[in-house]
Amino acid sequence: MIARLVRYAVSGGASALTHFGVGLVLADGLGVRPVTASAAGFAASVVVSYVLQHAWVFRSTAAHARAGAKFLTVTAAAFTLNTAVLWLGTEVLHAPYPPVQAVALVAIPLLNYSLNSRWTFRPEPDPFPLPADLHPPRERFPVEDEVHPQS
Repeated sequence: MIARLVRYAVSGGASALTHFGVGLVLADGLGVRPVTASAAGFAASVVVSYVLQHAWVFRSTAAHARAGAKFLTVTAAAFTLNTAVLWLGTEVLHAPYPPVQAVALVAIPLLNYSLNSRWTFRPEPDPFPLPADLHPPRERFPVEDEVHPQS
């Protein structure tokens, strides 16, 4: 569990740096409105996040079609949270972009880990389990009980 949280923190850091970096370059460097800049940063971070979480953090064996669809649903919830925080902070309260985005970048990982660990990448039961008696354990048939031809 601790190792997974460390991997999640590292992947989250890579995702957050992608999100914040792209948003900062667009907002402060190119004059793009903060909410739009953050949305672009968020989109870039989604790719980084999915790849790292599927392959490394949760070591998921879930098919990409299923896990990807669930991941995008969780991402939509996180995007909504991010956009609301950015809109409220920069458009309503007129706070500068960097500290407002930092607040959102603390809230998003809490939401994402909770939903992704419990739903998106949770191991799924085998859809076609074999009955327990189909291949009985070897110890049920000890060697002493086998019929041996007399020589």
